[in-house]
Amino acid sequence: MAQIGASFSYCQTKKENLARFFMLVGLLGCTTGASAQREAPPPMQIYAGYSWLSNSFNGVPGSQNALNGWNAGAAFQPWHHLRFKLDYSMYRGTNAGVPQHAFFILGGGQYEAAIHRERFFAEALAGEGGLNGNWYVANATGYKNGNTGMIASFAAFLGGGVDTPVGRHAAIRVEGGVQHSGFDPIEPVPFSQPYHLDGIPNYFGRLTVGMVWLPREGEVVLPNSESSSRTPVESEIIFEGLNSVGHFHIFANSWWSYLGTGGVEYDRHSWGSFIGARLDYSAEVLPVLILRQPTETDIWGNPVGAGRTNHEIVPGVGILPIGMRLMWMDGKRVKPYYVIKAGITGYTKKTFSQDASYENFCLDQSIGLQFRLSDRMDFRAGFGVFHQSNGFVVPSNPGLDALMYGGGVSYHLGHSQPGI
Repeated sequence: MAQIGASFSYCQTKKENLARFFMLVGLLGCTTGASAQREAPPPMQIYAGYSWLSNSFNGVPGSQNALNGWNAGAAFQPWHHLRFKLDYSMYRGTNAGVPQHAFFILGGGQYEAAIHRERFFAEALAGEGGLNGNWYVANATGYKNGNTGMIASFAAFLGGGVDTPVGRHAAIRVEGGVQHSGFDPIEPVPFSQPYHLDGIPNYFGRLTVGMVWLPREGEVVLPNSESSSRTPVESEIIFEGLNSVGHFHIFANSWWSYLGTGGVEYDRHSWGSFIGARLDYSAEVLPVLILRQPTETDIWGNPVGAGRTNHEIVPGVGILPIGMRLMWMDGKRVKPYYVIKAGITGYTKKTFSQDASYENFCLDQSIGLQFRLSDRMDFRAGFGVFHQSNGFVVPSNPGLDALMYGGGVSYHLGHSQPGI
């Protein structure tokens, strides 16, 4: 009987241990399921705050004063932790009795990761900066147009920071990094040419402290078993060509050159909708660029000598990896669109002036209509503006604003378009 009682006690203990084990597994499963439904990053960030620049633009050794200002911008819907970001900053101050009034318009990428409550990020931005014309010498007598120094320059910023939440829709941001620009003094008339002066700073420390507003919270991310059932992301490639029909002055001085392009655009539905339109990521590769420009120009890109009547053909290539497209009436037979892309172009010769550069930053934007031809094919026609300039990476920056018309054929990837 003692053996039977011991055996019964052993079996009872074994059953209790098994019950505890399955309860533990169930609890772990519930915890895993709950953790799988994590919250995605907020779709948009809008920020503003105080900004400090470590030196003045005429701050040579022995006469260096920091500048104070403000910084604001927005970062858009993330894709694999990467956001497209627009940034504006403005600074004011005085150094050696000379006023310093600067602003910078930058754009680029922000890569972020969350660690506990904080969200850390790194960023790389590029764009253009502007300065008051008398930033180098206060007395502008004897200088062309009263400019003692360059009033525009290519600019870049490399840095990072951290956001600390103070509510569901707000966070405190601390951000810092290194900013680069290339403002140079200008010689008095009759030369009026930029020149490099040792000691003029090109690199600055930048520190910003401010607030981030999150207009909308991130959505809950479903577990893999549920998200895997979602339909494929809509995407397409477009084979198109563009040709210039005229010029006008927006950001550039030259309008004596003509441009033709041929390339492939890729569009992917990545960011939901905006103002009633489907919002897509857009990028383009231009293996064919044909530029027709004057054979001889001055530093500003104006034709001189034989360049007044003679032109030359300069081939090049381009890549525009940063862009977005708005597509209205998605799924209909006729779909209005607006697309904007930014990148860089390169040519086999210096473009727009013999004193300029081989490479140029470019901004291509257009509006038009896309017509459905079949389940997978569309035809696209539109017109727009193609801007090119070197952002003053060298003192000569004529640039070109070309009015373009073009057309192309679109092929939808993954799955066919829905029927009407």
